[in-house]
Amino acid sequence: MFKDLGIPTPAFADIQSQADLDAAVASIGLPAVLKTRTLGYDGKGQKVLRKPEDVVGTFAELGSVPCLLEGFVPFTGEVSLIAVRARDGETKFYPLVHNTHDSGILKLSVASSDHPLQALAEDYSSRVLKQLNYVGVMAFEFFEVDGGLKANEIAPRVHNSGHWTTEGAECSQFENHLRAVAGLPLGSTAKVGESAMLNFIGVVPPVEKVIAIDDCHLHHYGKAFKAGRKVGHANLRCKDKATLEQQILKVEALIAE
Repeated sequence: MFKDLGIPTPAFADIQSQADLDAAVASIGLPAVLKTRTLGYDGKGQKVLRKPEDVVGTFAELGSVPCLLEGFVPFTGEVSLIAVRARDGETKFYPLVHNTHDSGILKLSVASSDHPLQALAEDYSSRVLKQLNYVGVMAFEFFEVDGGLKANEIAPRVHNSGHWTTEGAECSQFENHLRAVAGLPLGSTAKVGESAMLNFIGVVPPVEKVIAIDDCHLHHYGKAFKAGRKVGHANLRCKDKATLEQQILKVEALIAE
């Protein structure tokens, strides 16, 4: 669909067997990433293939389920766009978010102001939403490459990289999703201040320390702590970028304790 809509993507191939994988690697080259087509998230359901030995038996290792092989993209950054489309086709977009990952898990999302690729991201996303006649919130992840964008992934739901909107936007992604599916007017996607979201992975720092940080809003999921699991996040909403950068460092210091 992305190719048909003129949206750039990494080189990819449909994988239904080890033989398919071997042929695709020969065509696309290494390094590459093999991903299961469903139920993959936070680095799960995928494997990075860097050398020929990594390819041997990998299809079975991922459960012998349908996969996609994607060629590596030498990107300068990763951004995501949260879009919401109403029943009547009205579409709104939140500001592009710059994402930082650790071991395949989203670590930090920072909402941008006047990102130079905002209009391009909105154009690509609009094509998909219209093609699918989609209603609700959808997240689009893009690689920044040579001053443009290549599509990475889409998520037909509210998204981790949009959690900042709870405190950082006029109307959150959650409320706008409900408005869209209920046939209500969409709310404003404008930013309120300068915002970021930091995930708590594996453990939530002491609550009293988190909420002692100015401009910090704690969201504790109540999940059992487990390595690699998102168990909460902190949203920051500050008056300016300089303050936001300072507060991000404070939360990161708590995470590192």
